[in-house]
Amino acid sequence: MRIAVTGSTGLIGSALVRSLRADGHRVVRLVRRTAQGEDEVAWDPQRQYVDTAGLKGCEAVVHLAGAGLGDRRWTDAYKRELRDSRVLGTAAIAEAVASLDTPPRVLLSGSAVGVYGDTGEREIDESAPPGSGFLAKLCLEWEEAAGAAEEAGVRTAFARTGLVVSRHGGAWAKLFPLFRLGLGGRLGDGRQYWSFISLHDEVAAMRHIIDTEGLSGPVNLTAPEPLTNREVTAAMGRVLKRPTLFTAPAPALRIALGEFSQDVLTGQRVLPRRLLDSGFSFAFPGIDATLRAALR
Repeated sequence: MRIAVTGSTGLIGSALVRSLRADGHRVVRLVRRTAQGEDEVAWDPQRQYVDTAGLKGCEAVVHLAGAGLGDRRWTDAYKRELRDSRVLGTAAIAEAVASLDTPPRVLLSGSAVGVYGDTGEREIDESAPPGSGFLAKLCLEWEEAAGAAEEAGVRTAFARTGLVVSRHGGAWAKLFPLFRLGLGGRLGDGRQYWSFISLHDEVAAMRHIIDTEGLSGPVNLTAPEPLTNREVTAAMGRVLKRPTLFTAPAPALRIALGEFSQDVLTGQRVLPRRLLDSGFSFAFPGIDATLRAALR
């Protein structure tokens, strides 16, 4: 199968590309420079340009590009960058896909469980409505930007991803060194739910969505056993055999992180209902096994 991928140098994208190529699929990467070779396609999300000639023959397009949510403080300027990198990029990909004489059979576009807002202790699945706040609104706009592909009849799915557990990137890449030093601890009161997923299962779930006809719309990519931050902290100490005595108080997080602290101090208790109902099986459903897999 010929598959196009944006965001191929990121944590998830690079792992997905490796997995697809290992199984003999032909992967073309969308790059923001002059394409070099047949396995690259030029695009510019800001200008909403895609070299559609490079997408011809692709059976699937996976769109994962976007500025990192936790990379910088959420100033007004960075919030615009977060939005534009997702909404403009998704619109460009969707319109490019829709313009092809023979479009791919599936567009899998990134999203996040932040779309649900703060759900407290309530369990939610894909039937839950969007929440409030900047991140929830951003995720909703992000998904809506794929409308051109849906209108063209392309099966379009949204990977609403939770916290990906990996030591090579994302939030956990920052947590592991702290906990190894015995400096880890809960964030705020620790009662907020963290819907996590192993990098292995994230990639496997994306491939499952690509291969499963009829699976479209929002799909939660989270392990089936979401835990509170307090429980995750205990698991980190248990697996790494380190104390977890420190606490990052809510006021300190608000000073350090600004508006993003609201999404750190609140959470979502998300269940992957549609993945499970479609027959997906998690390799690492629990937090201890997930942490050990990330450390291997």
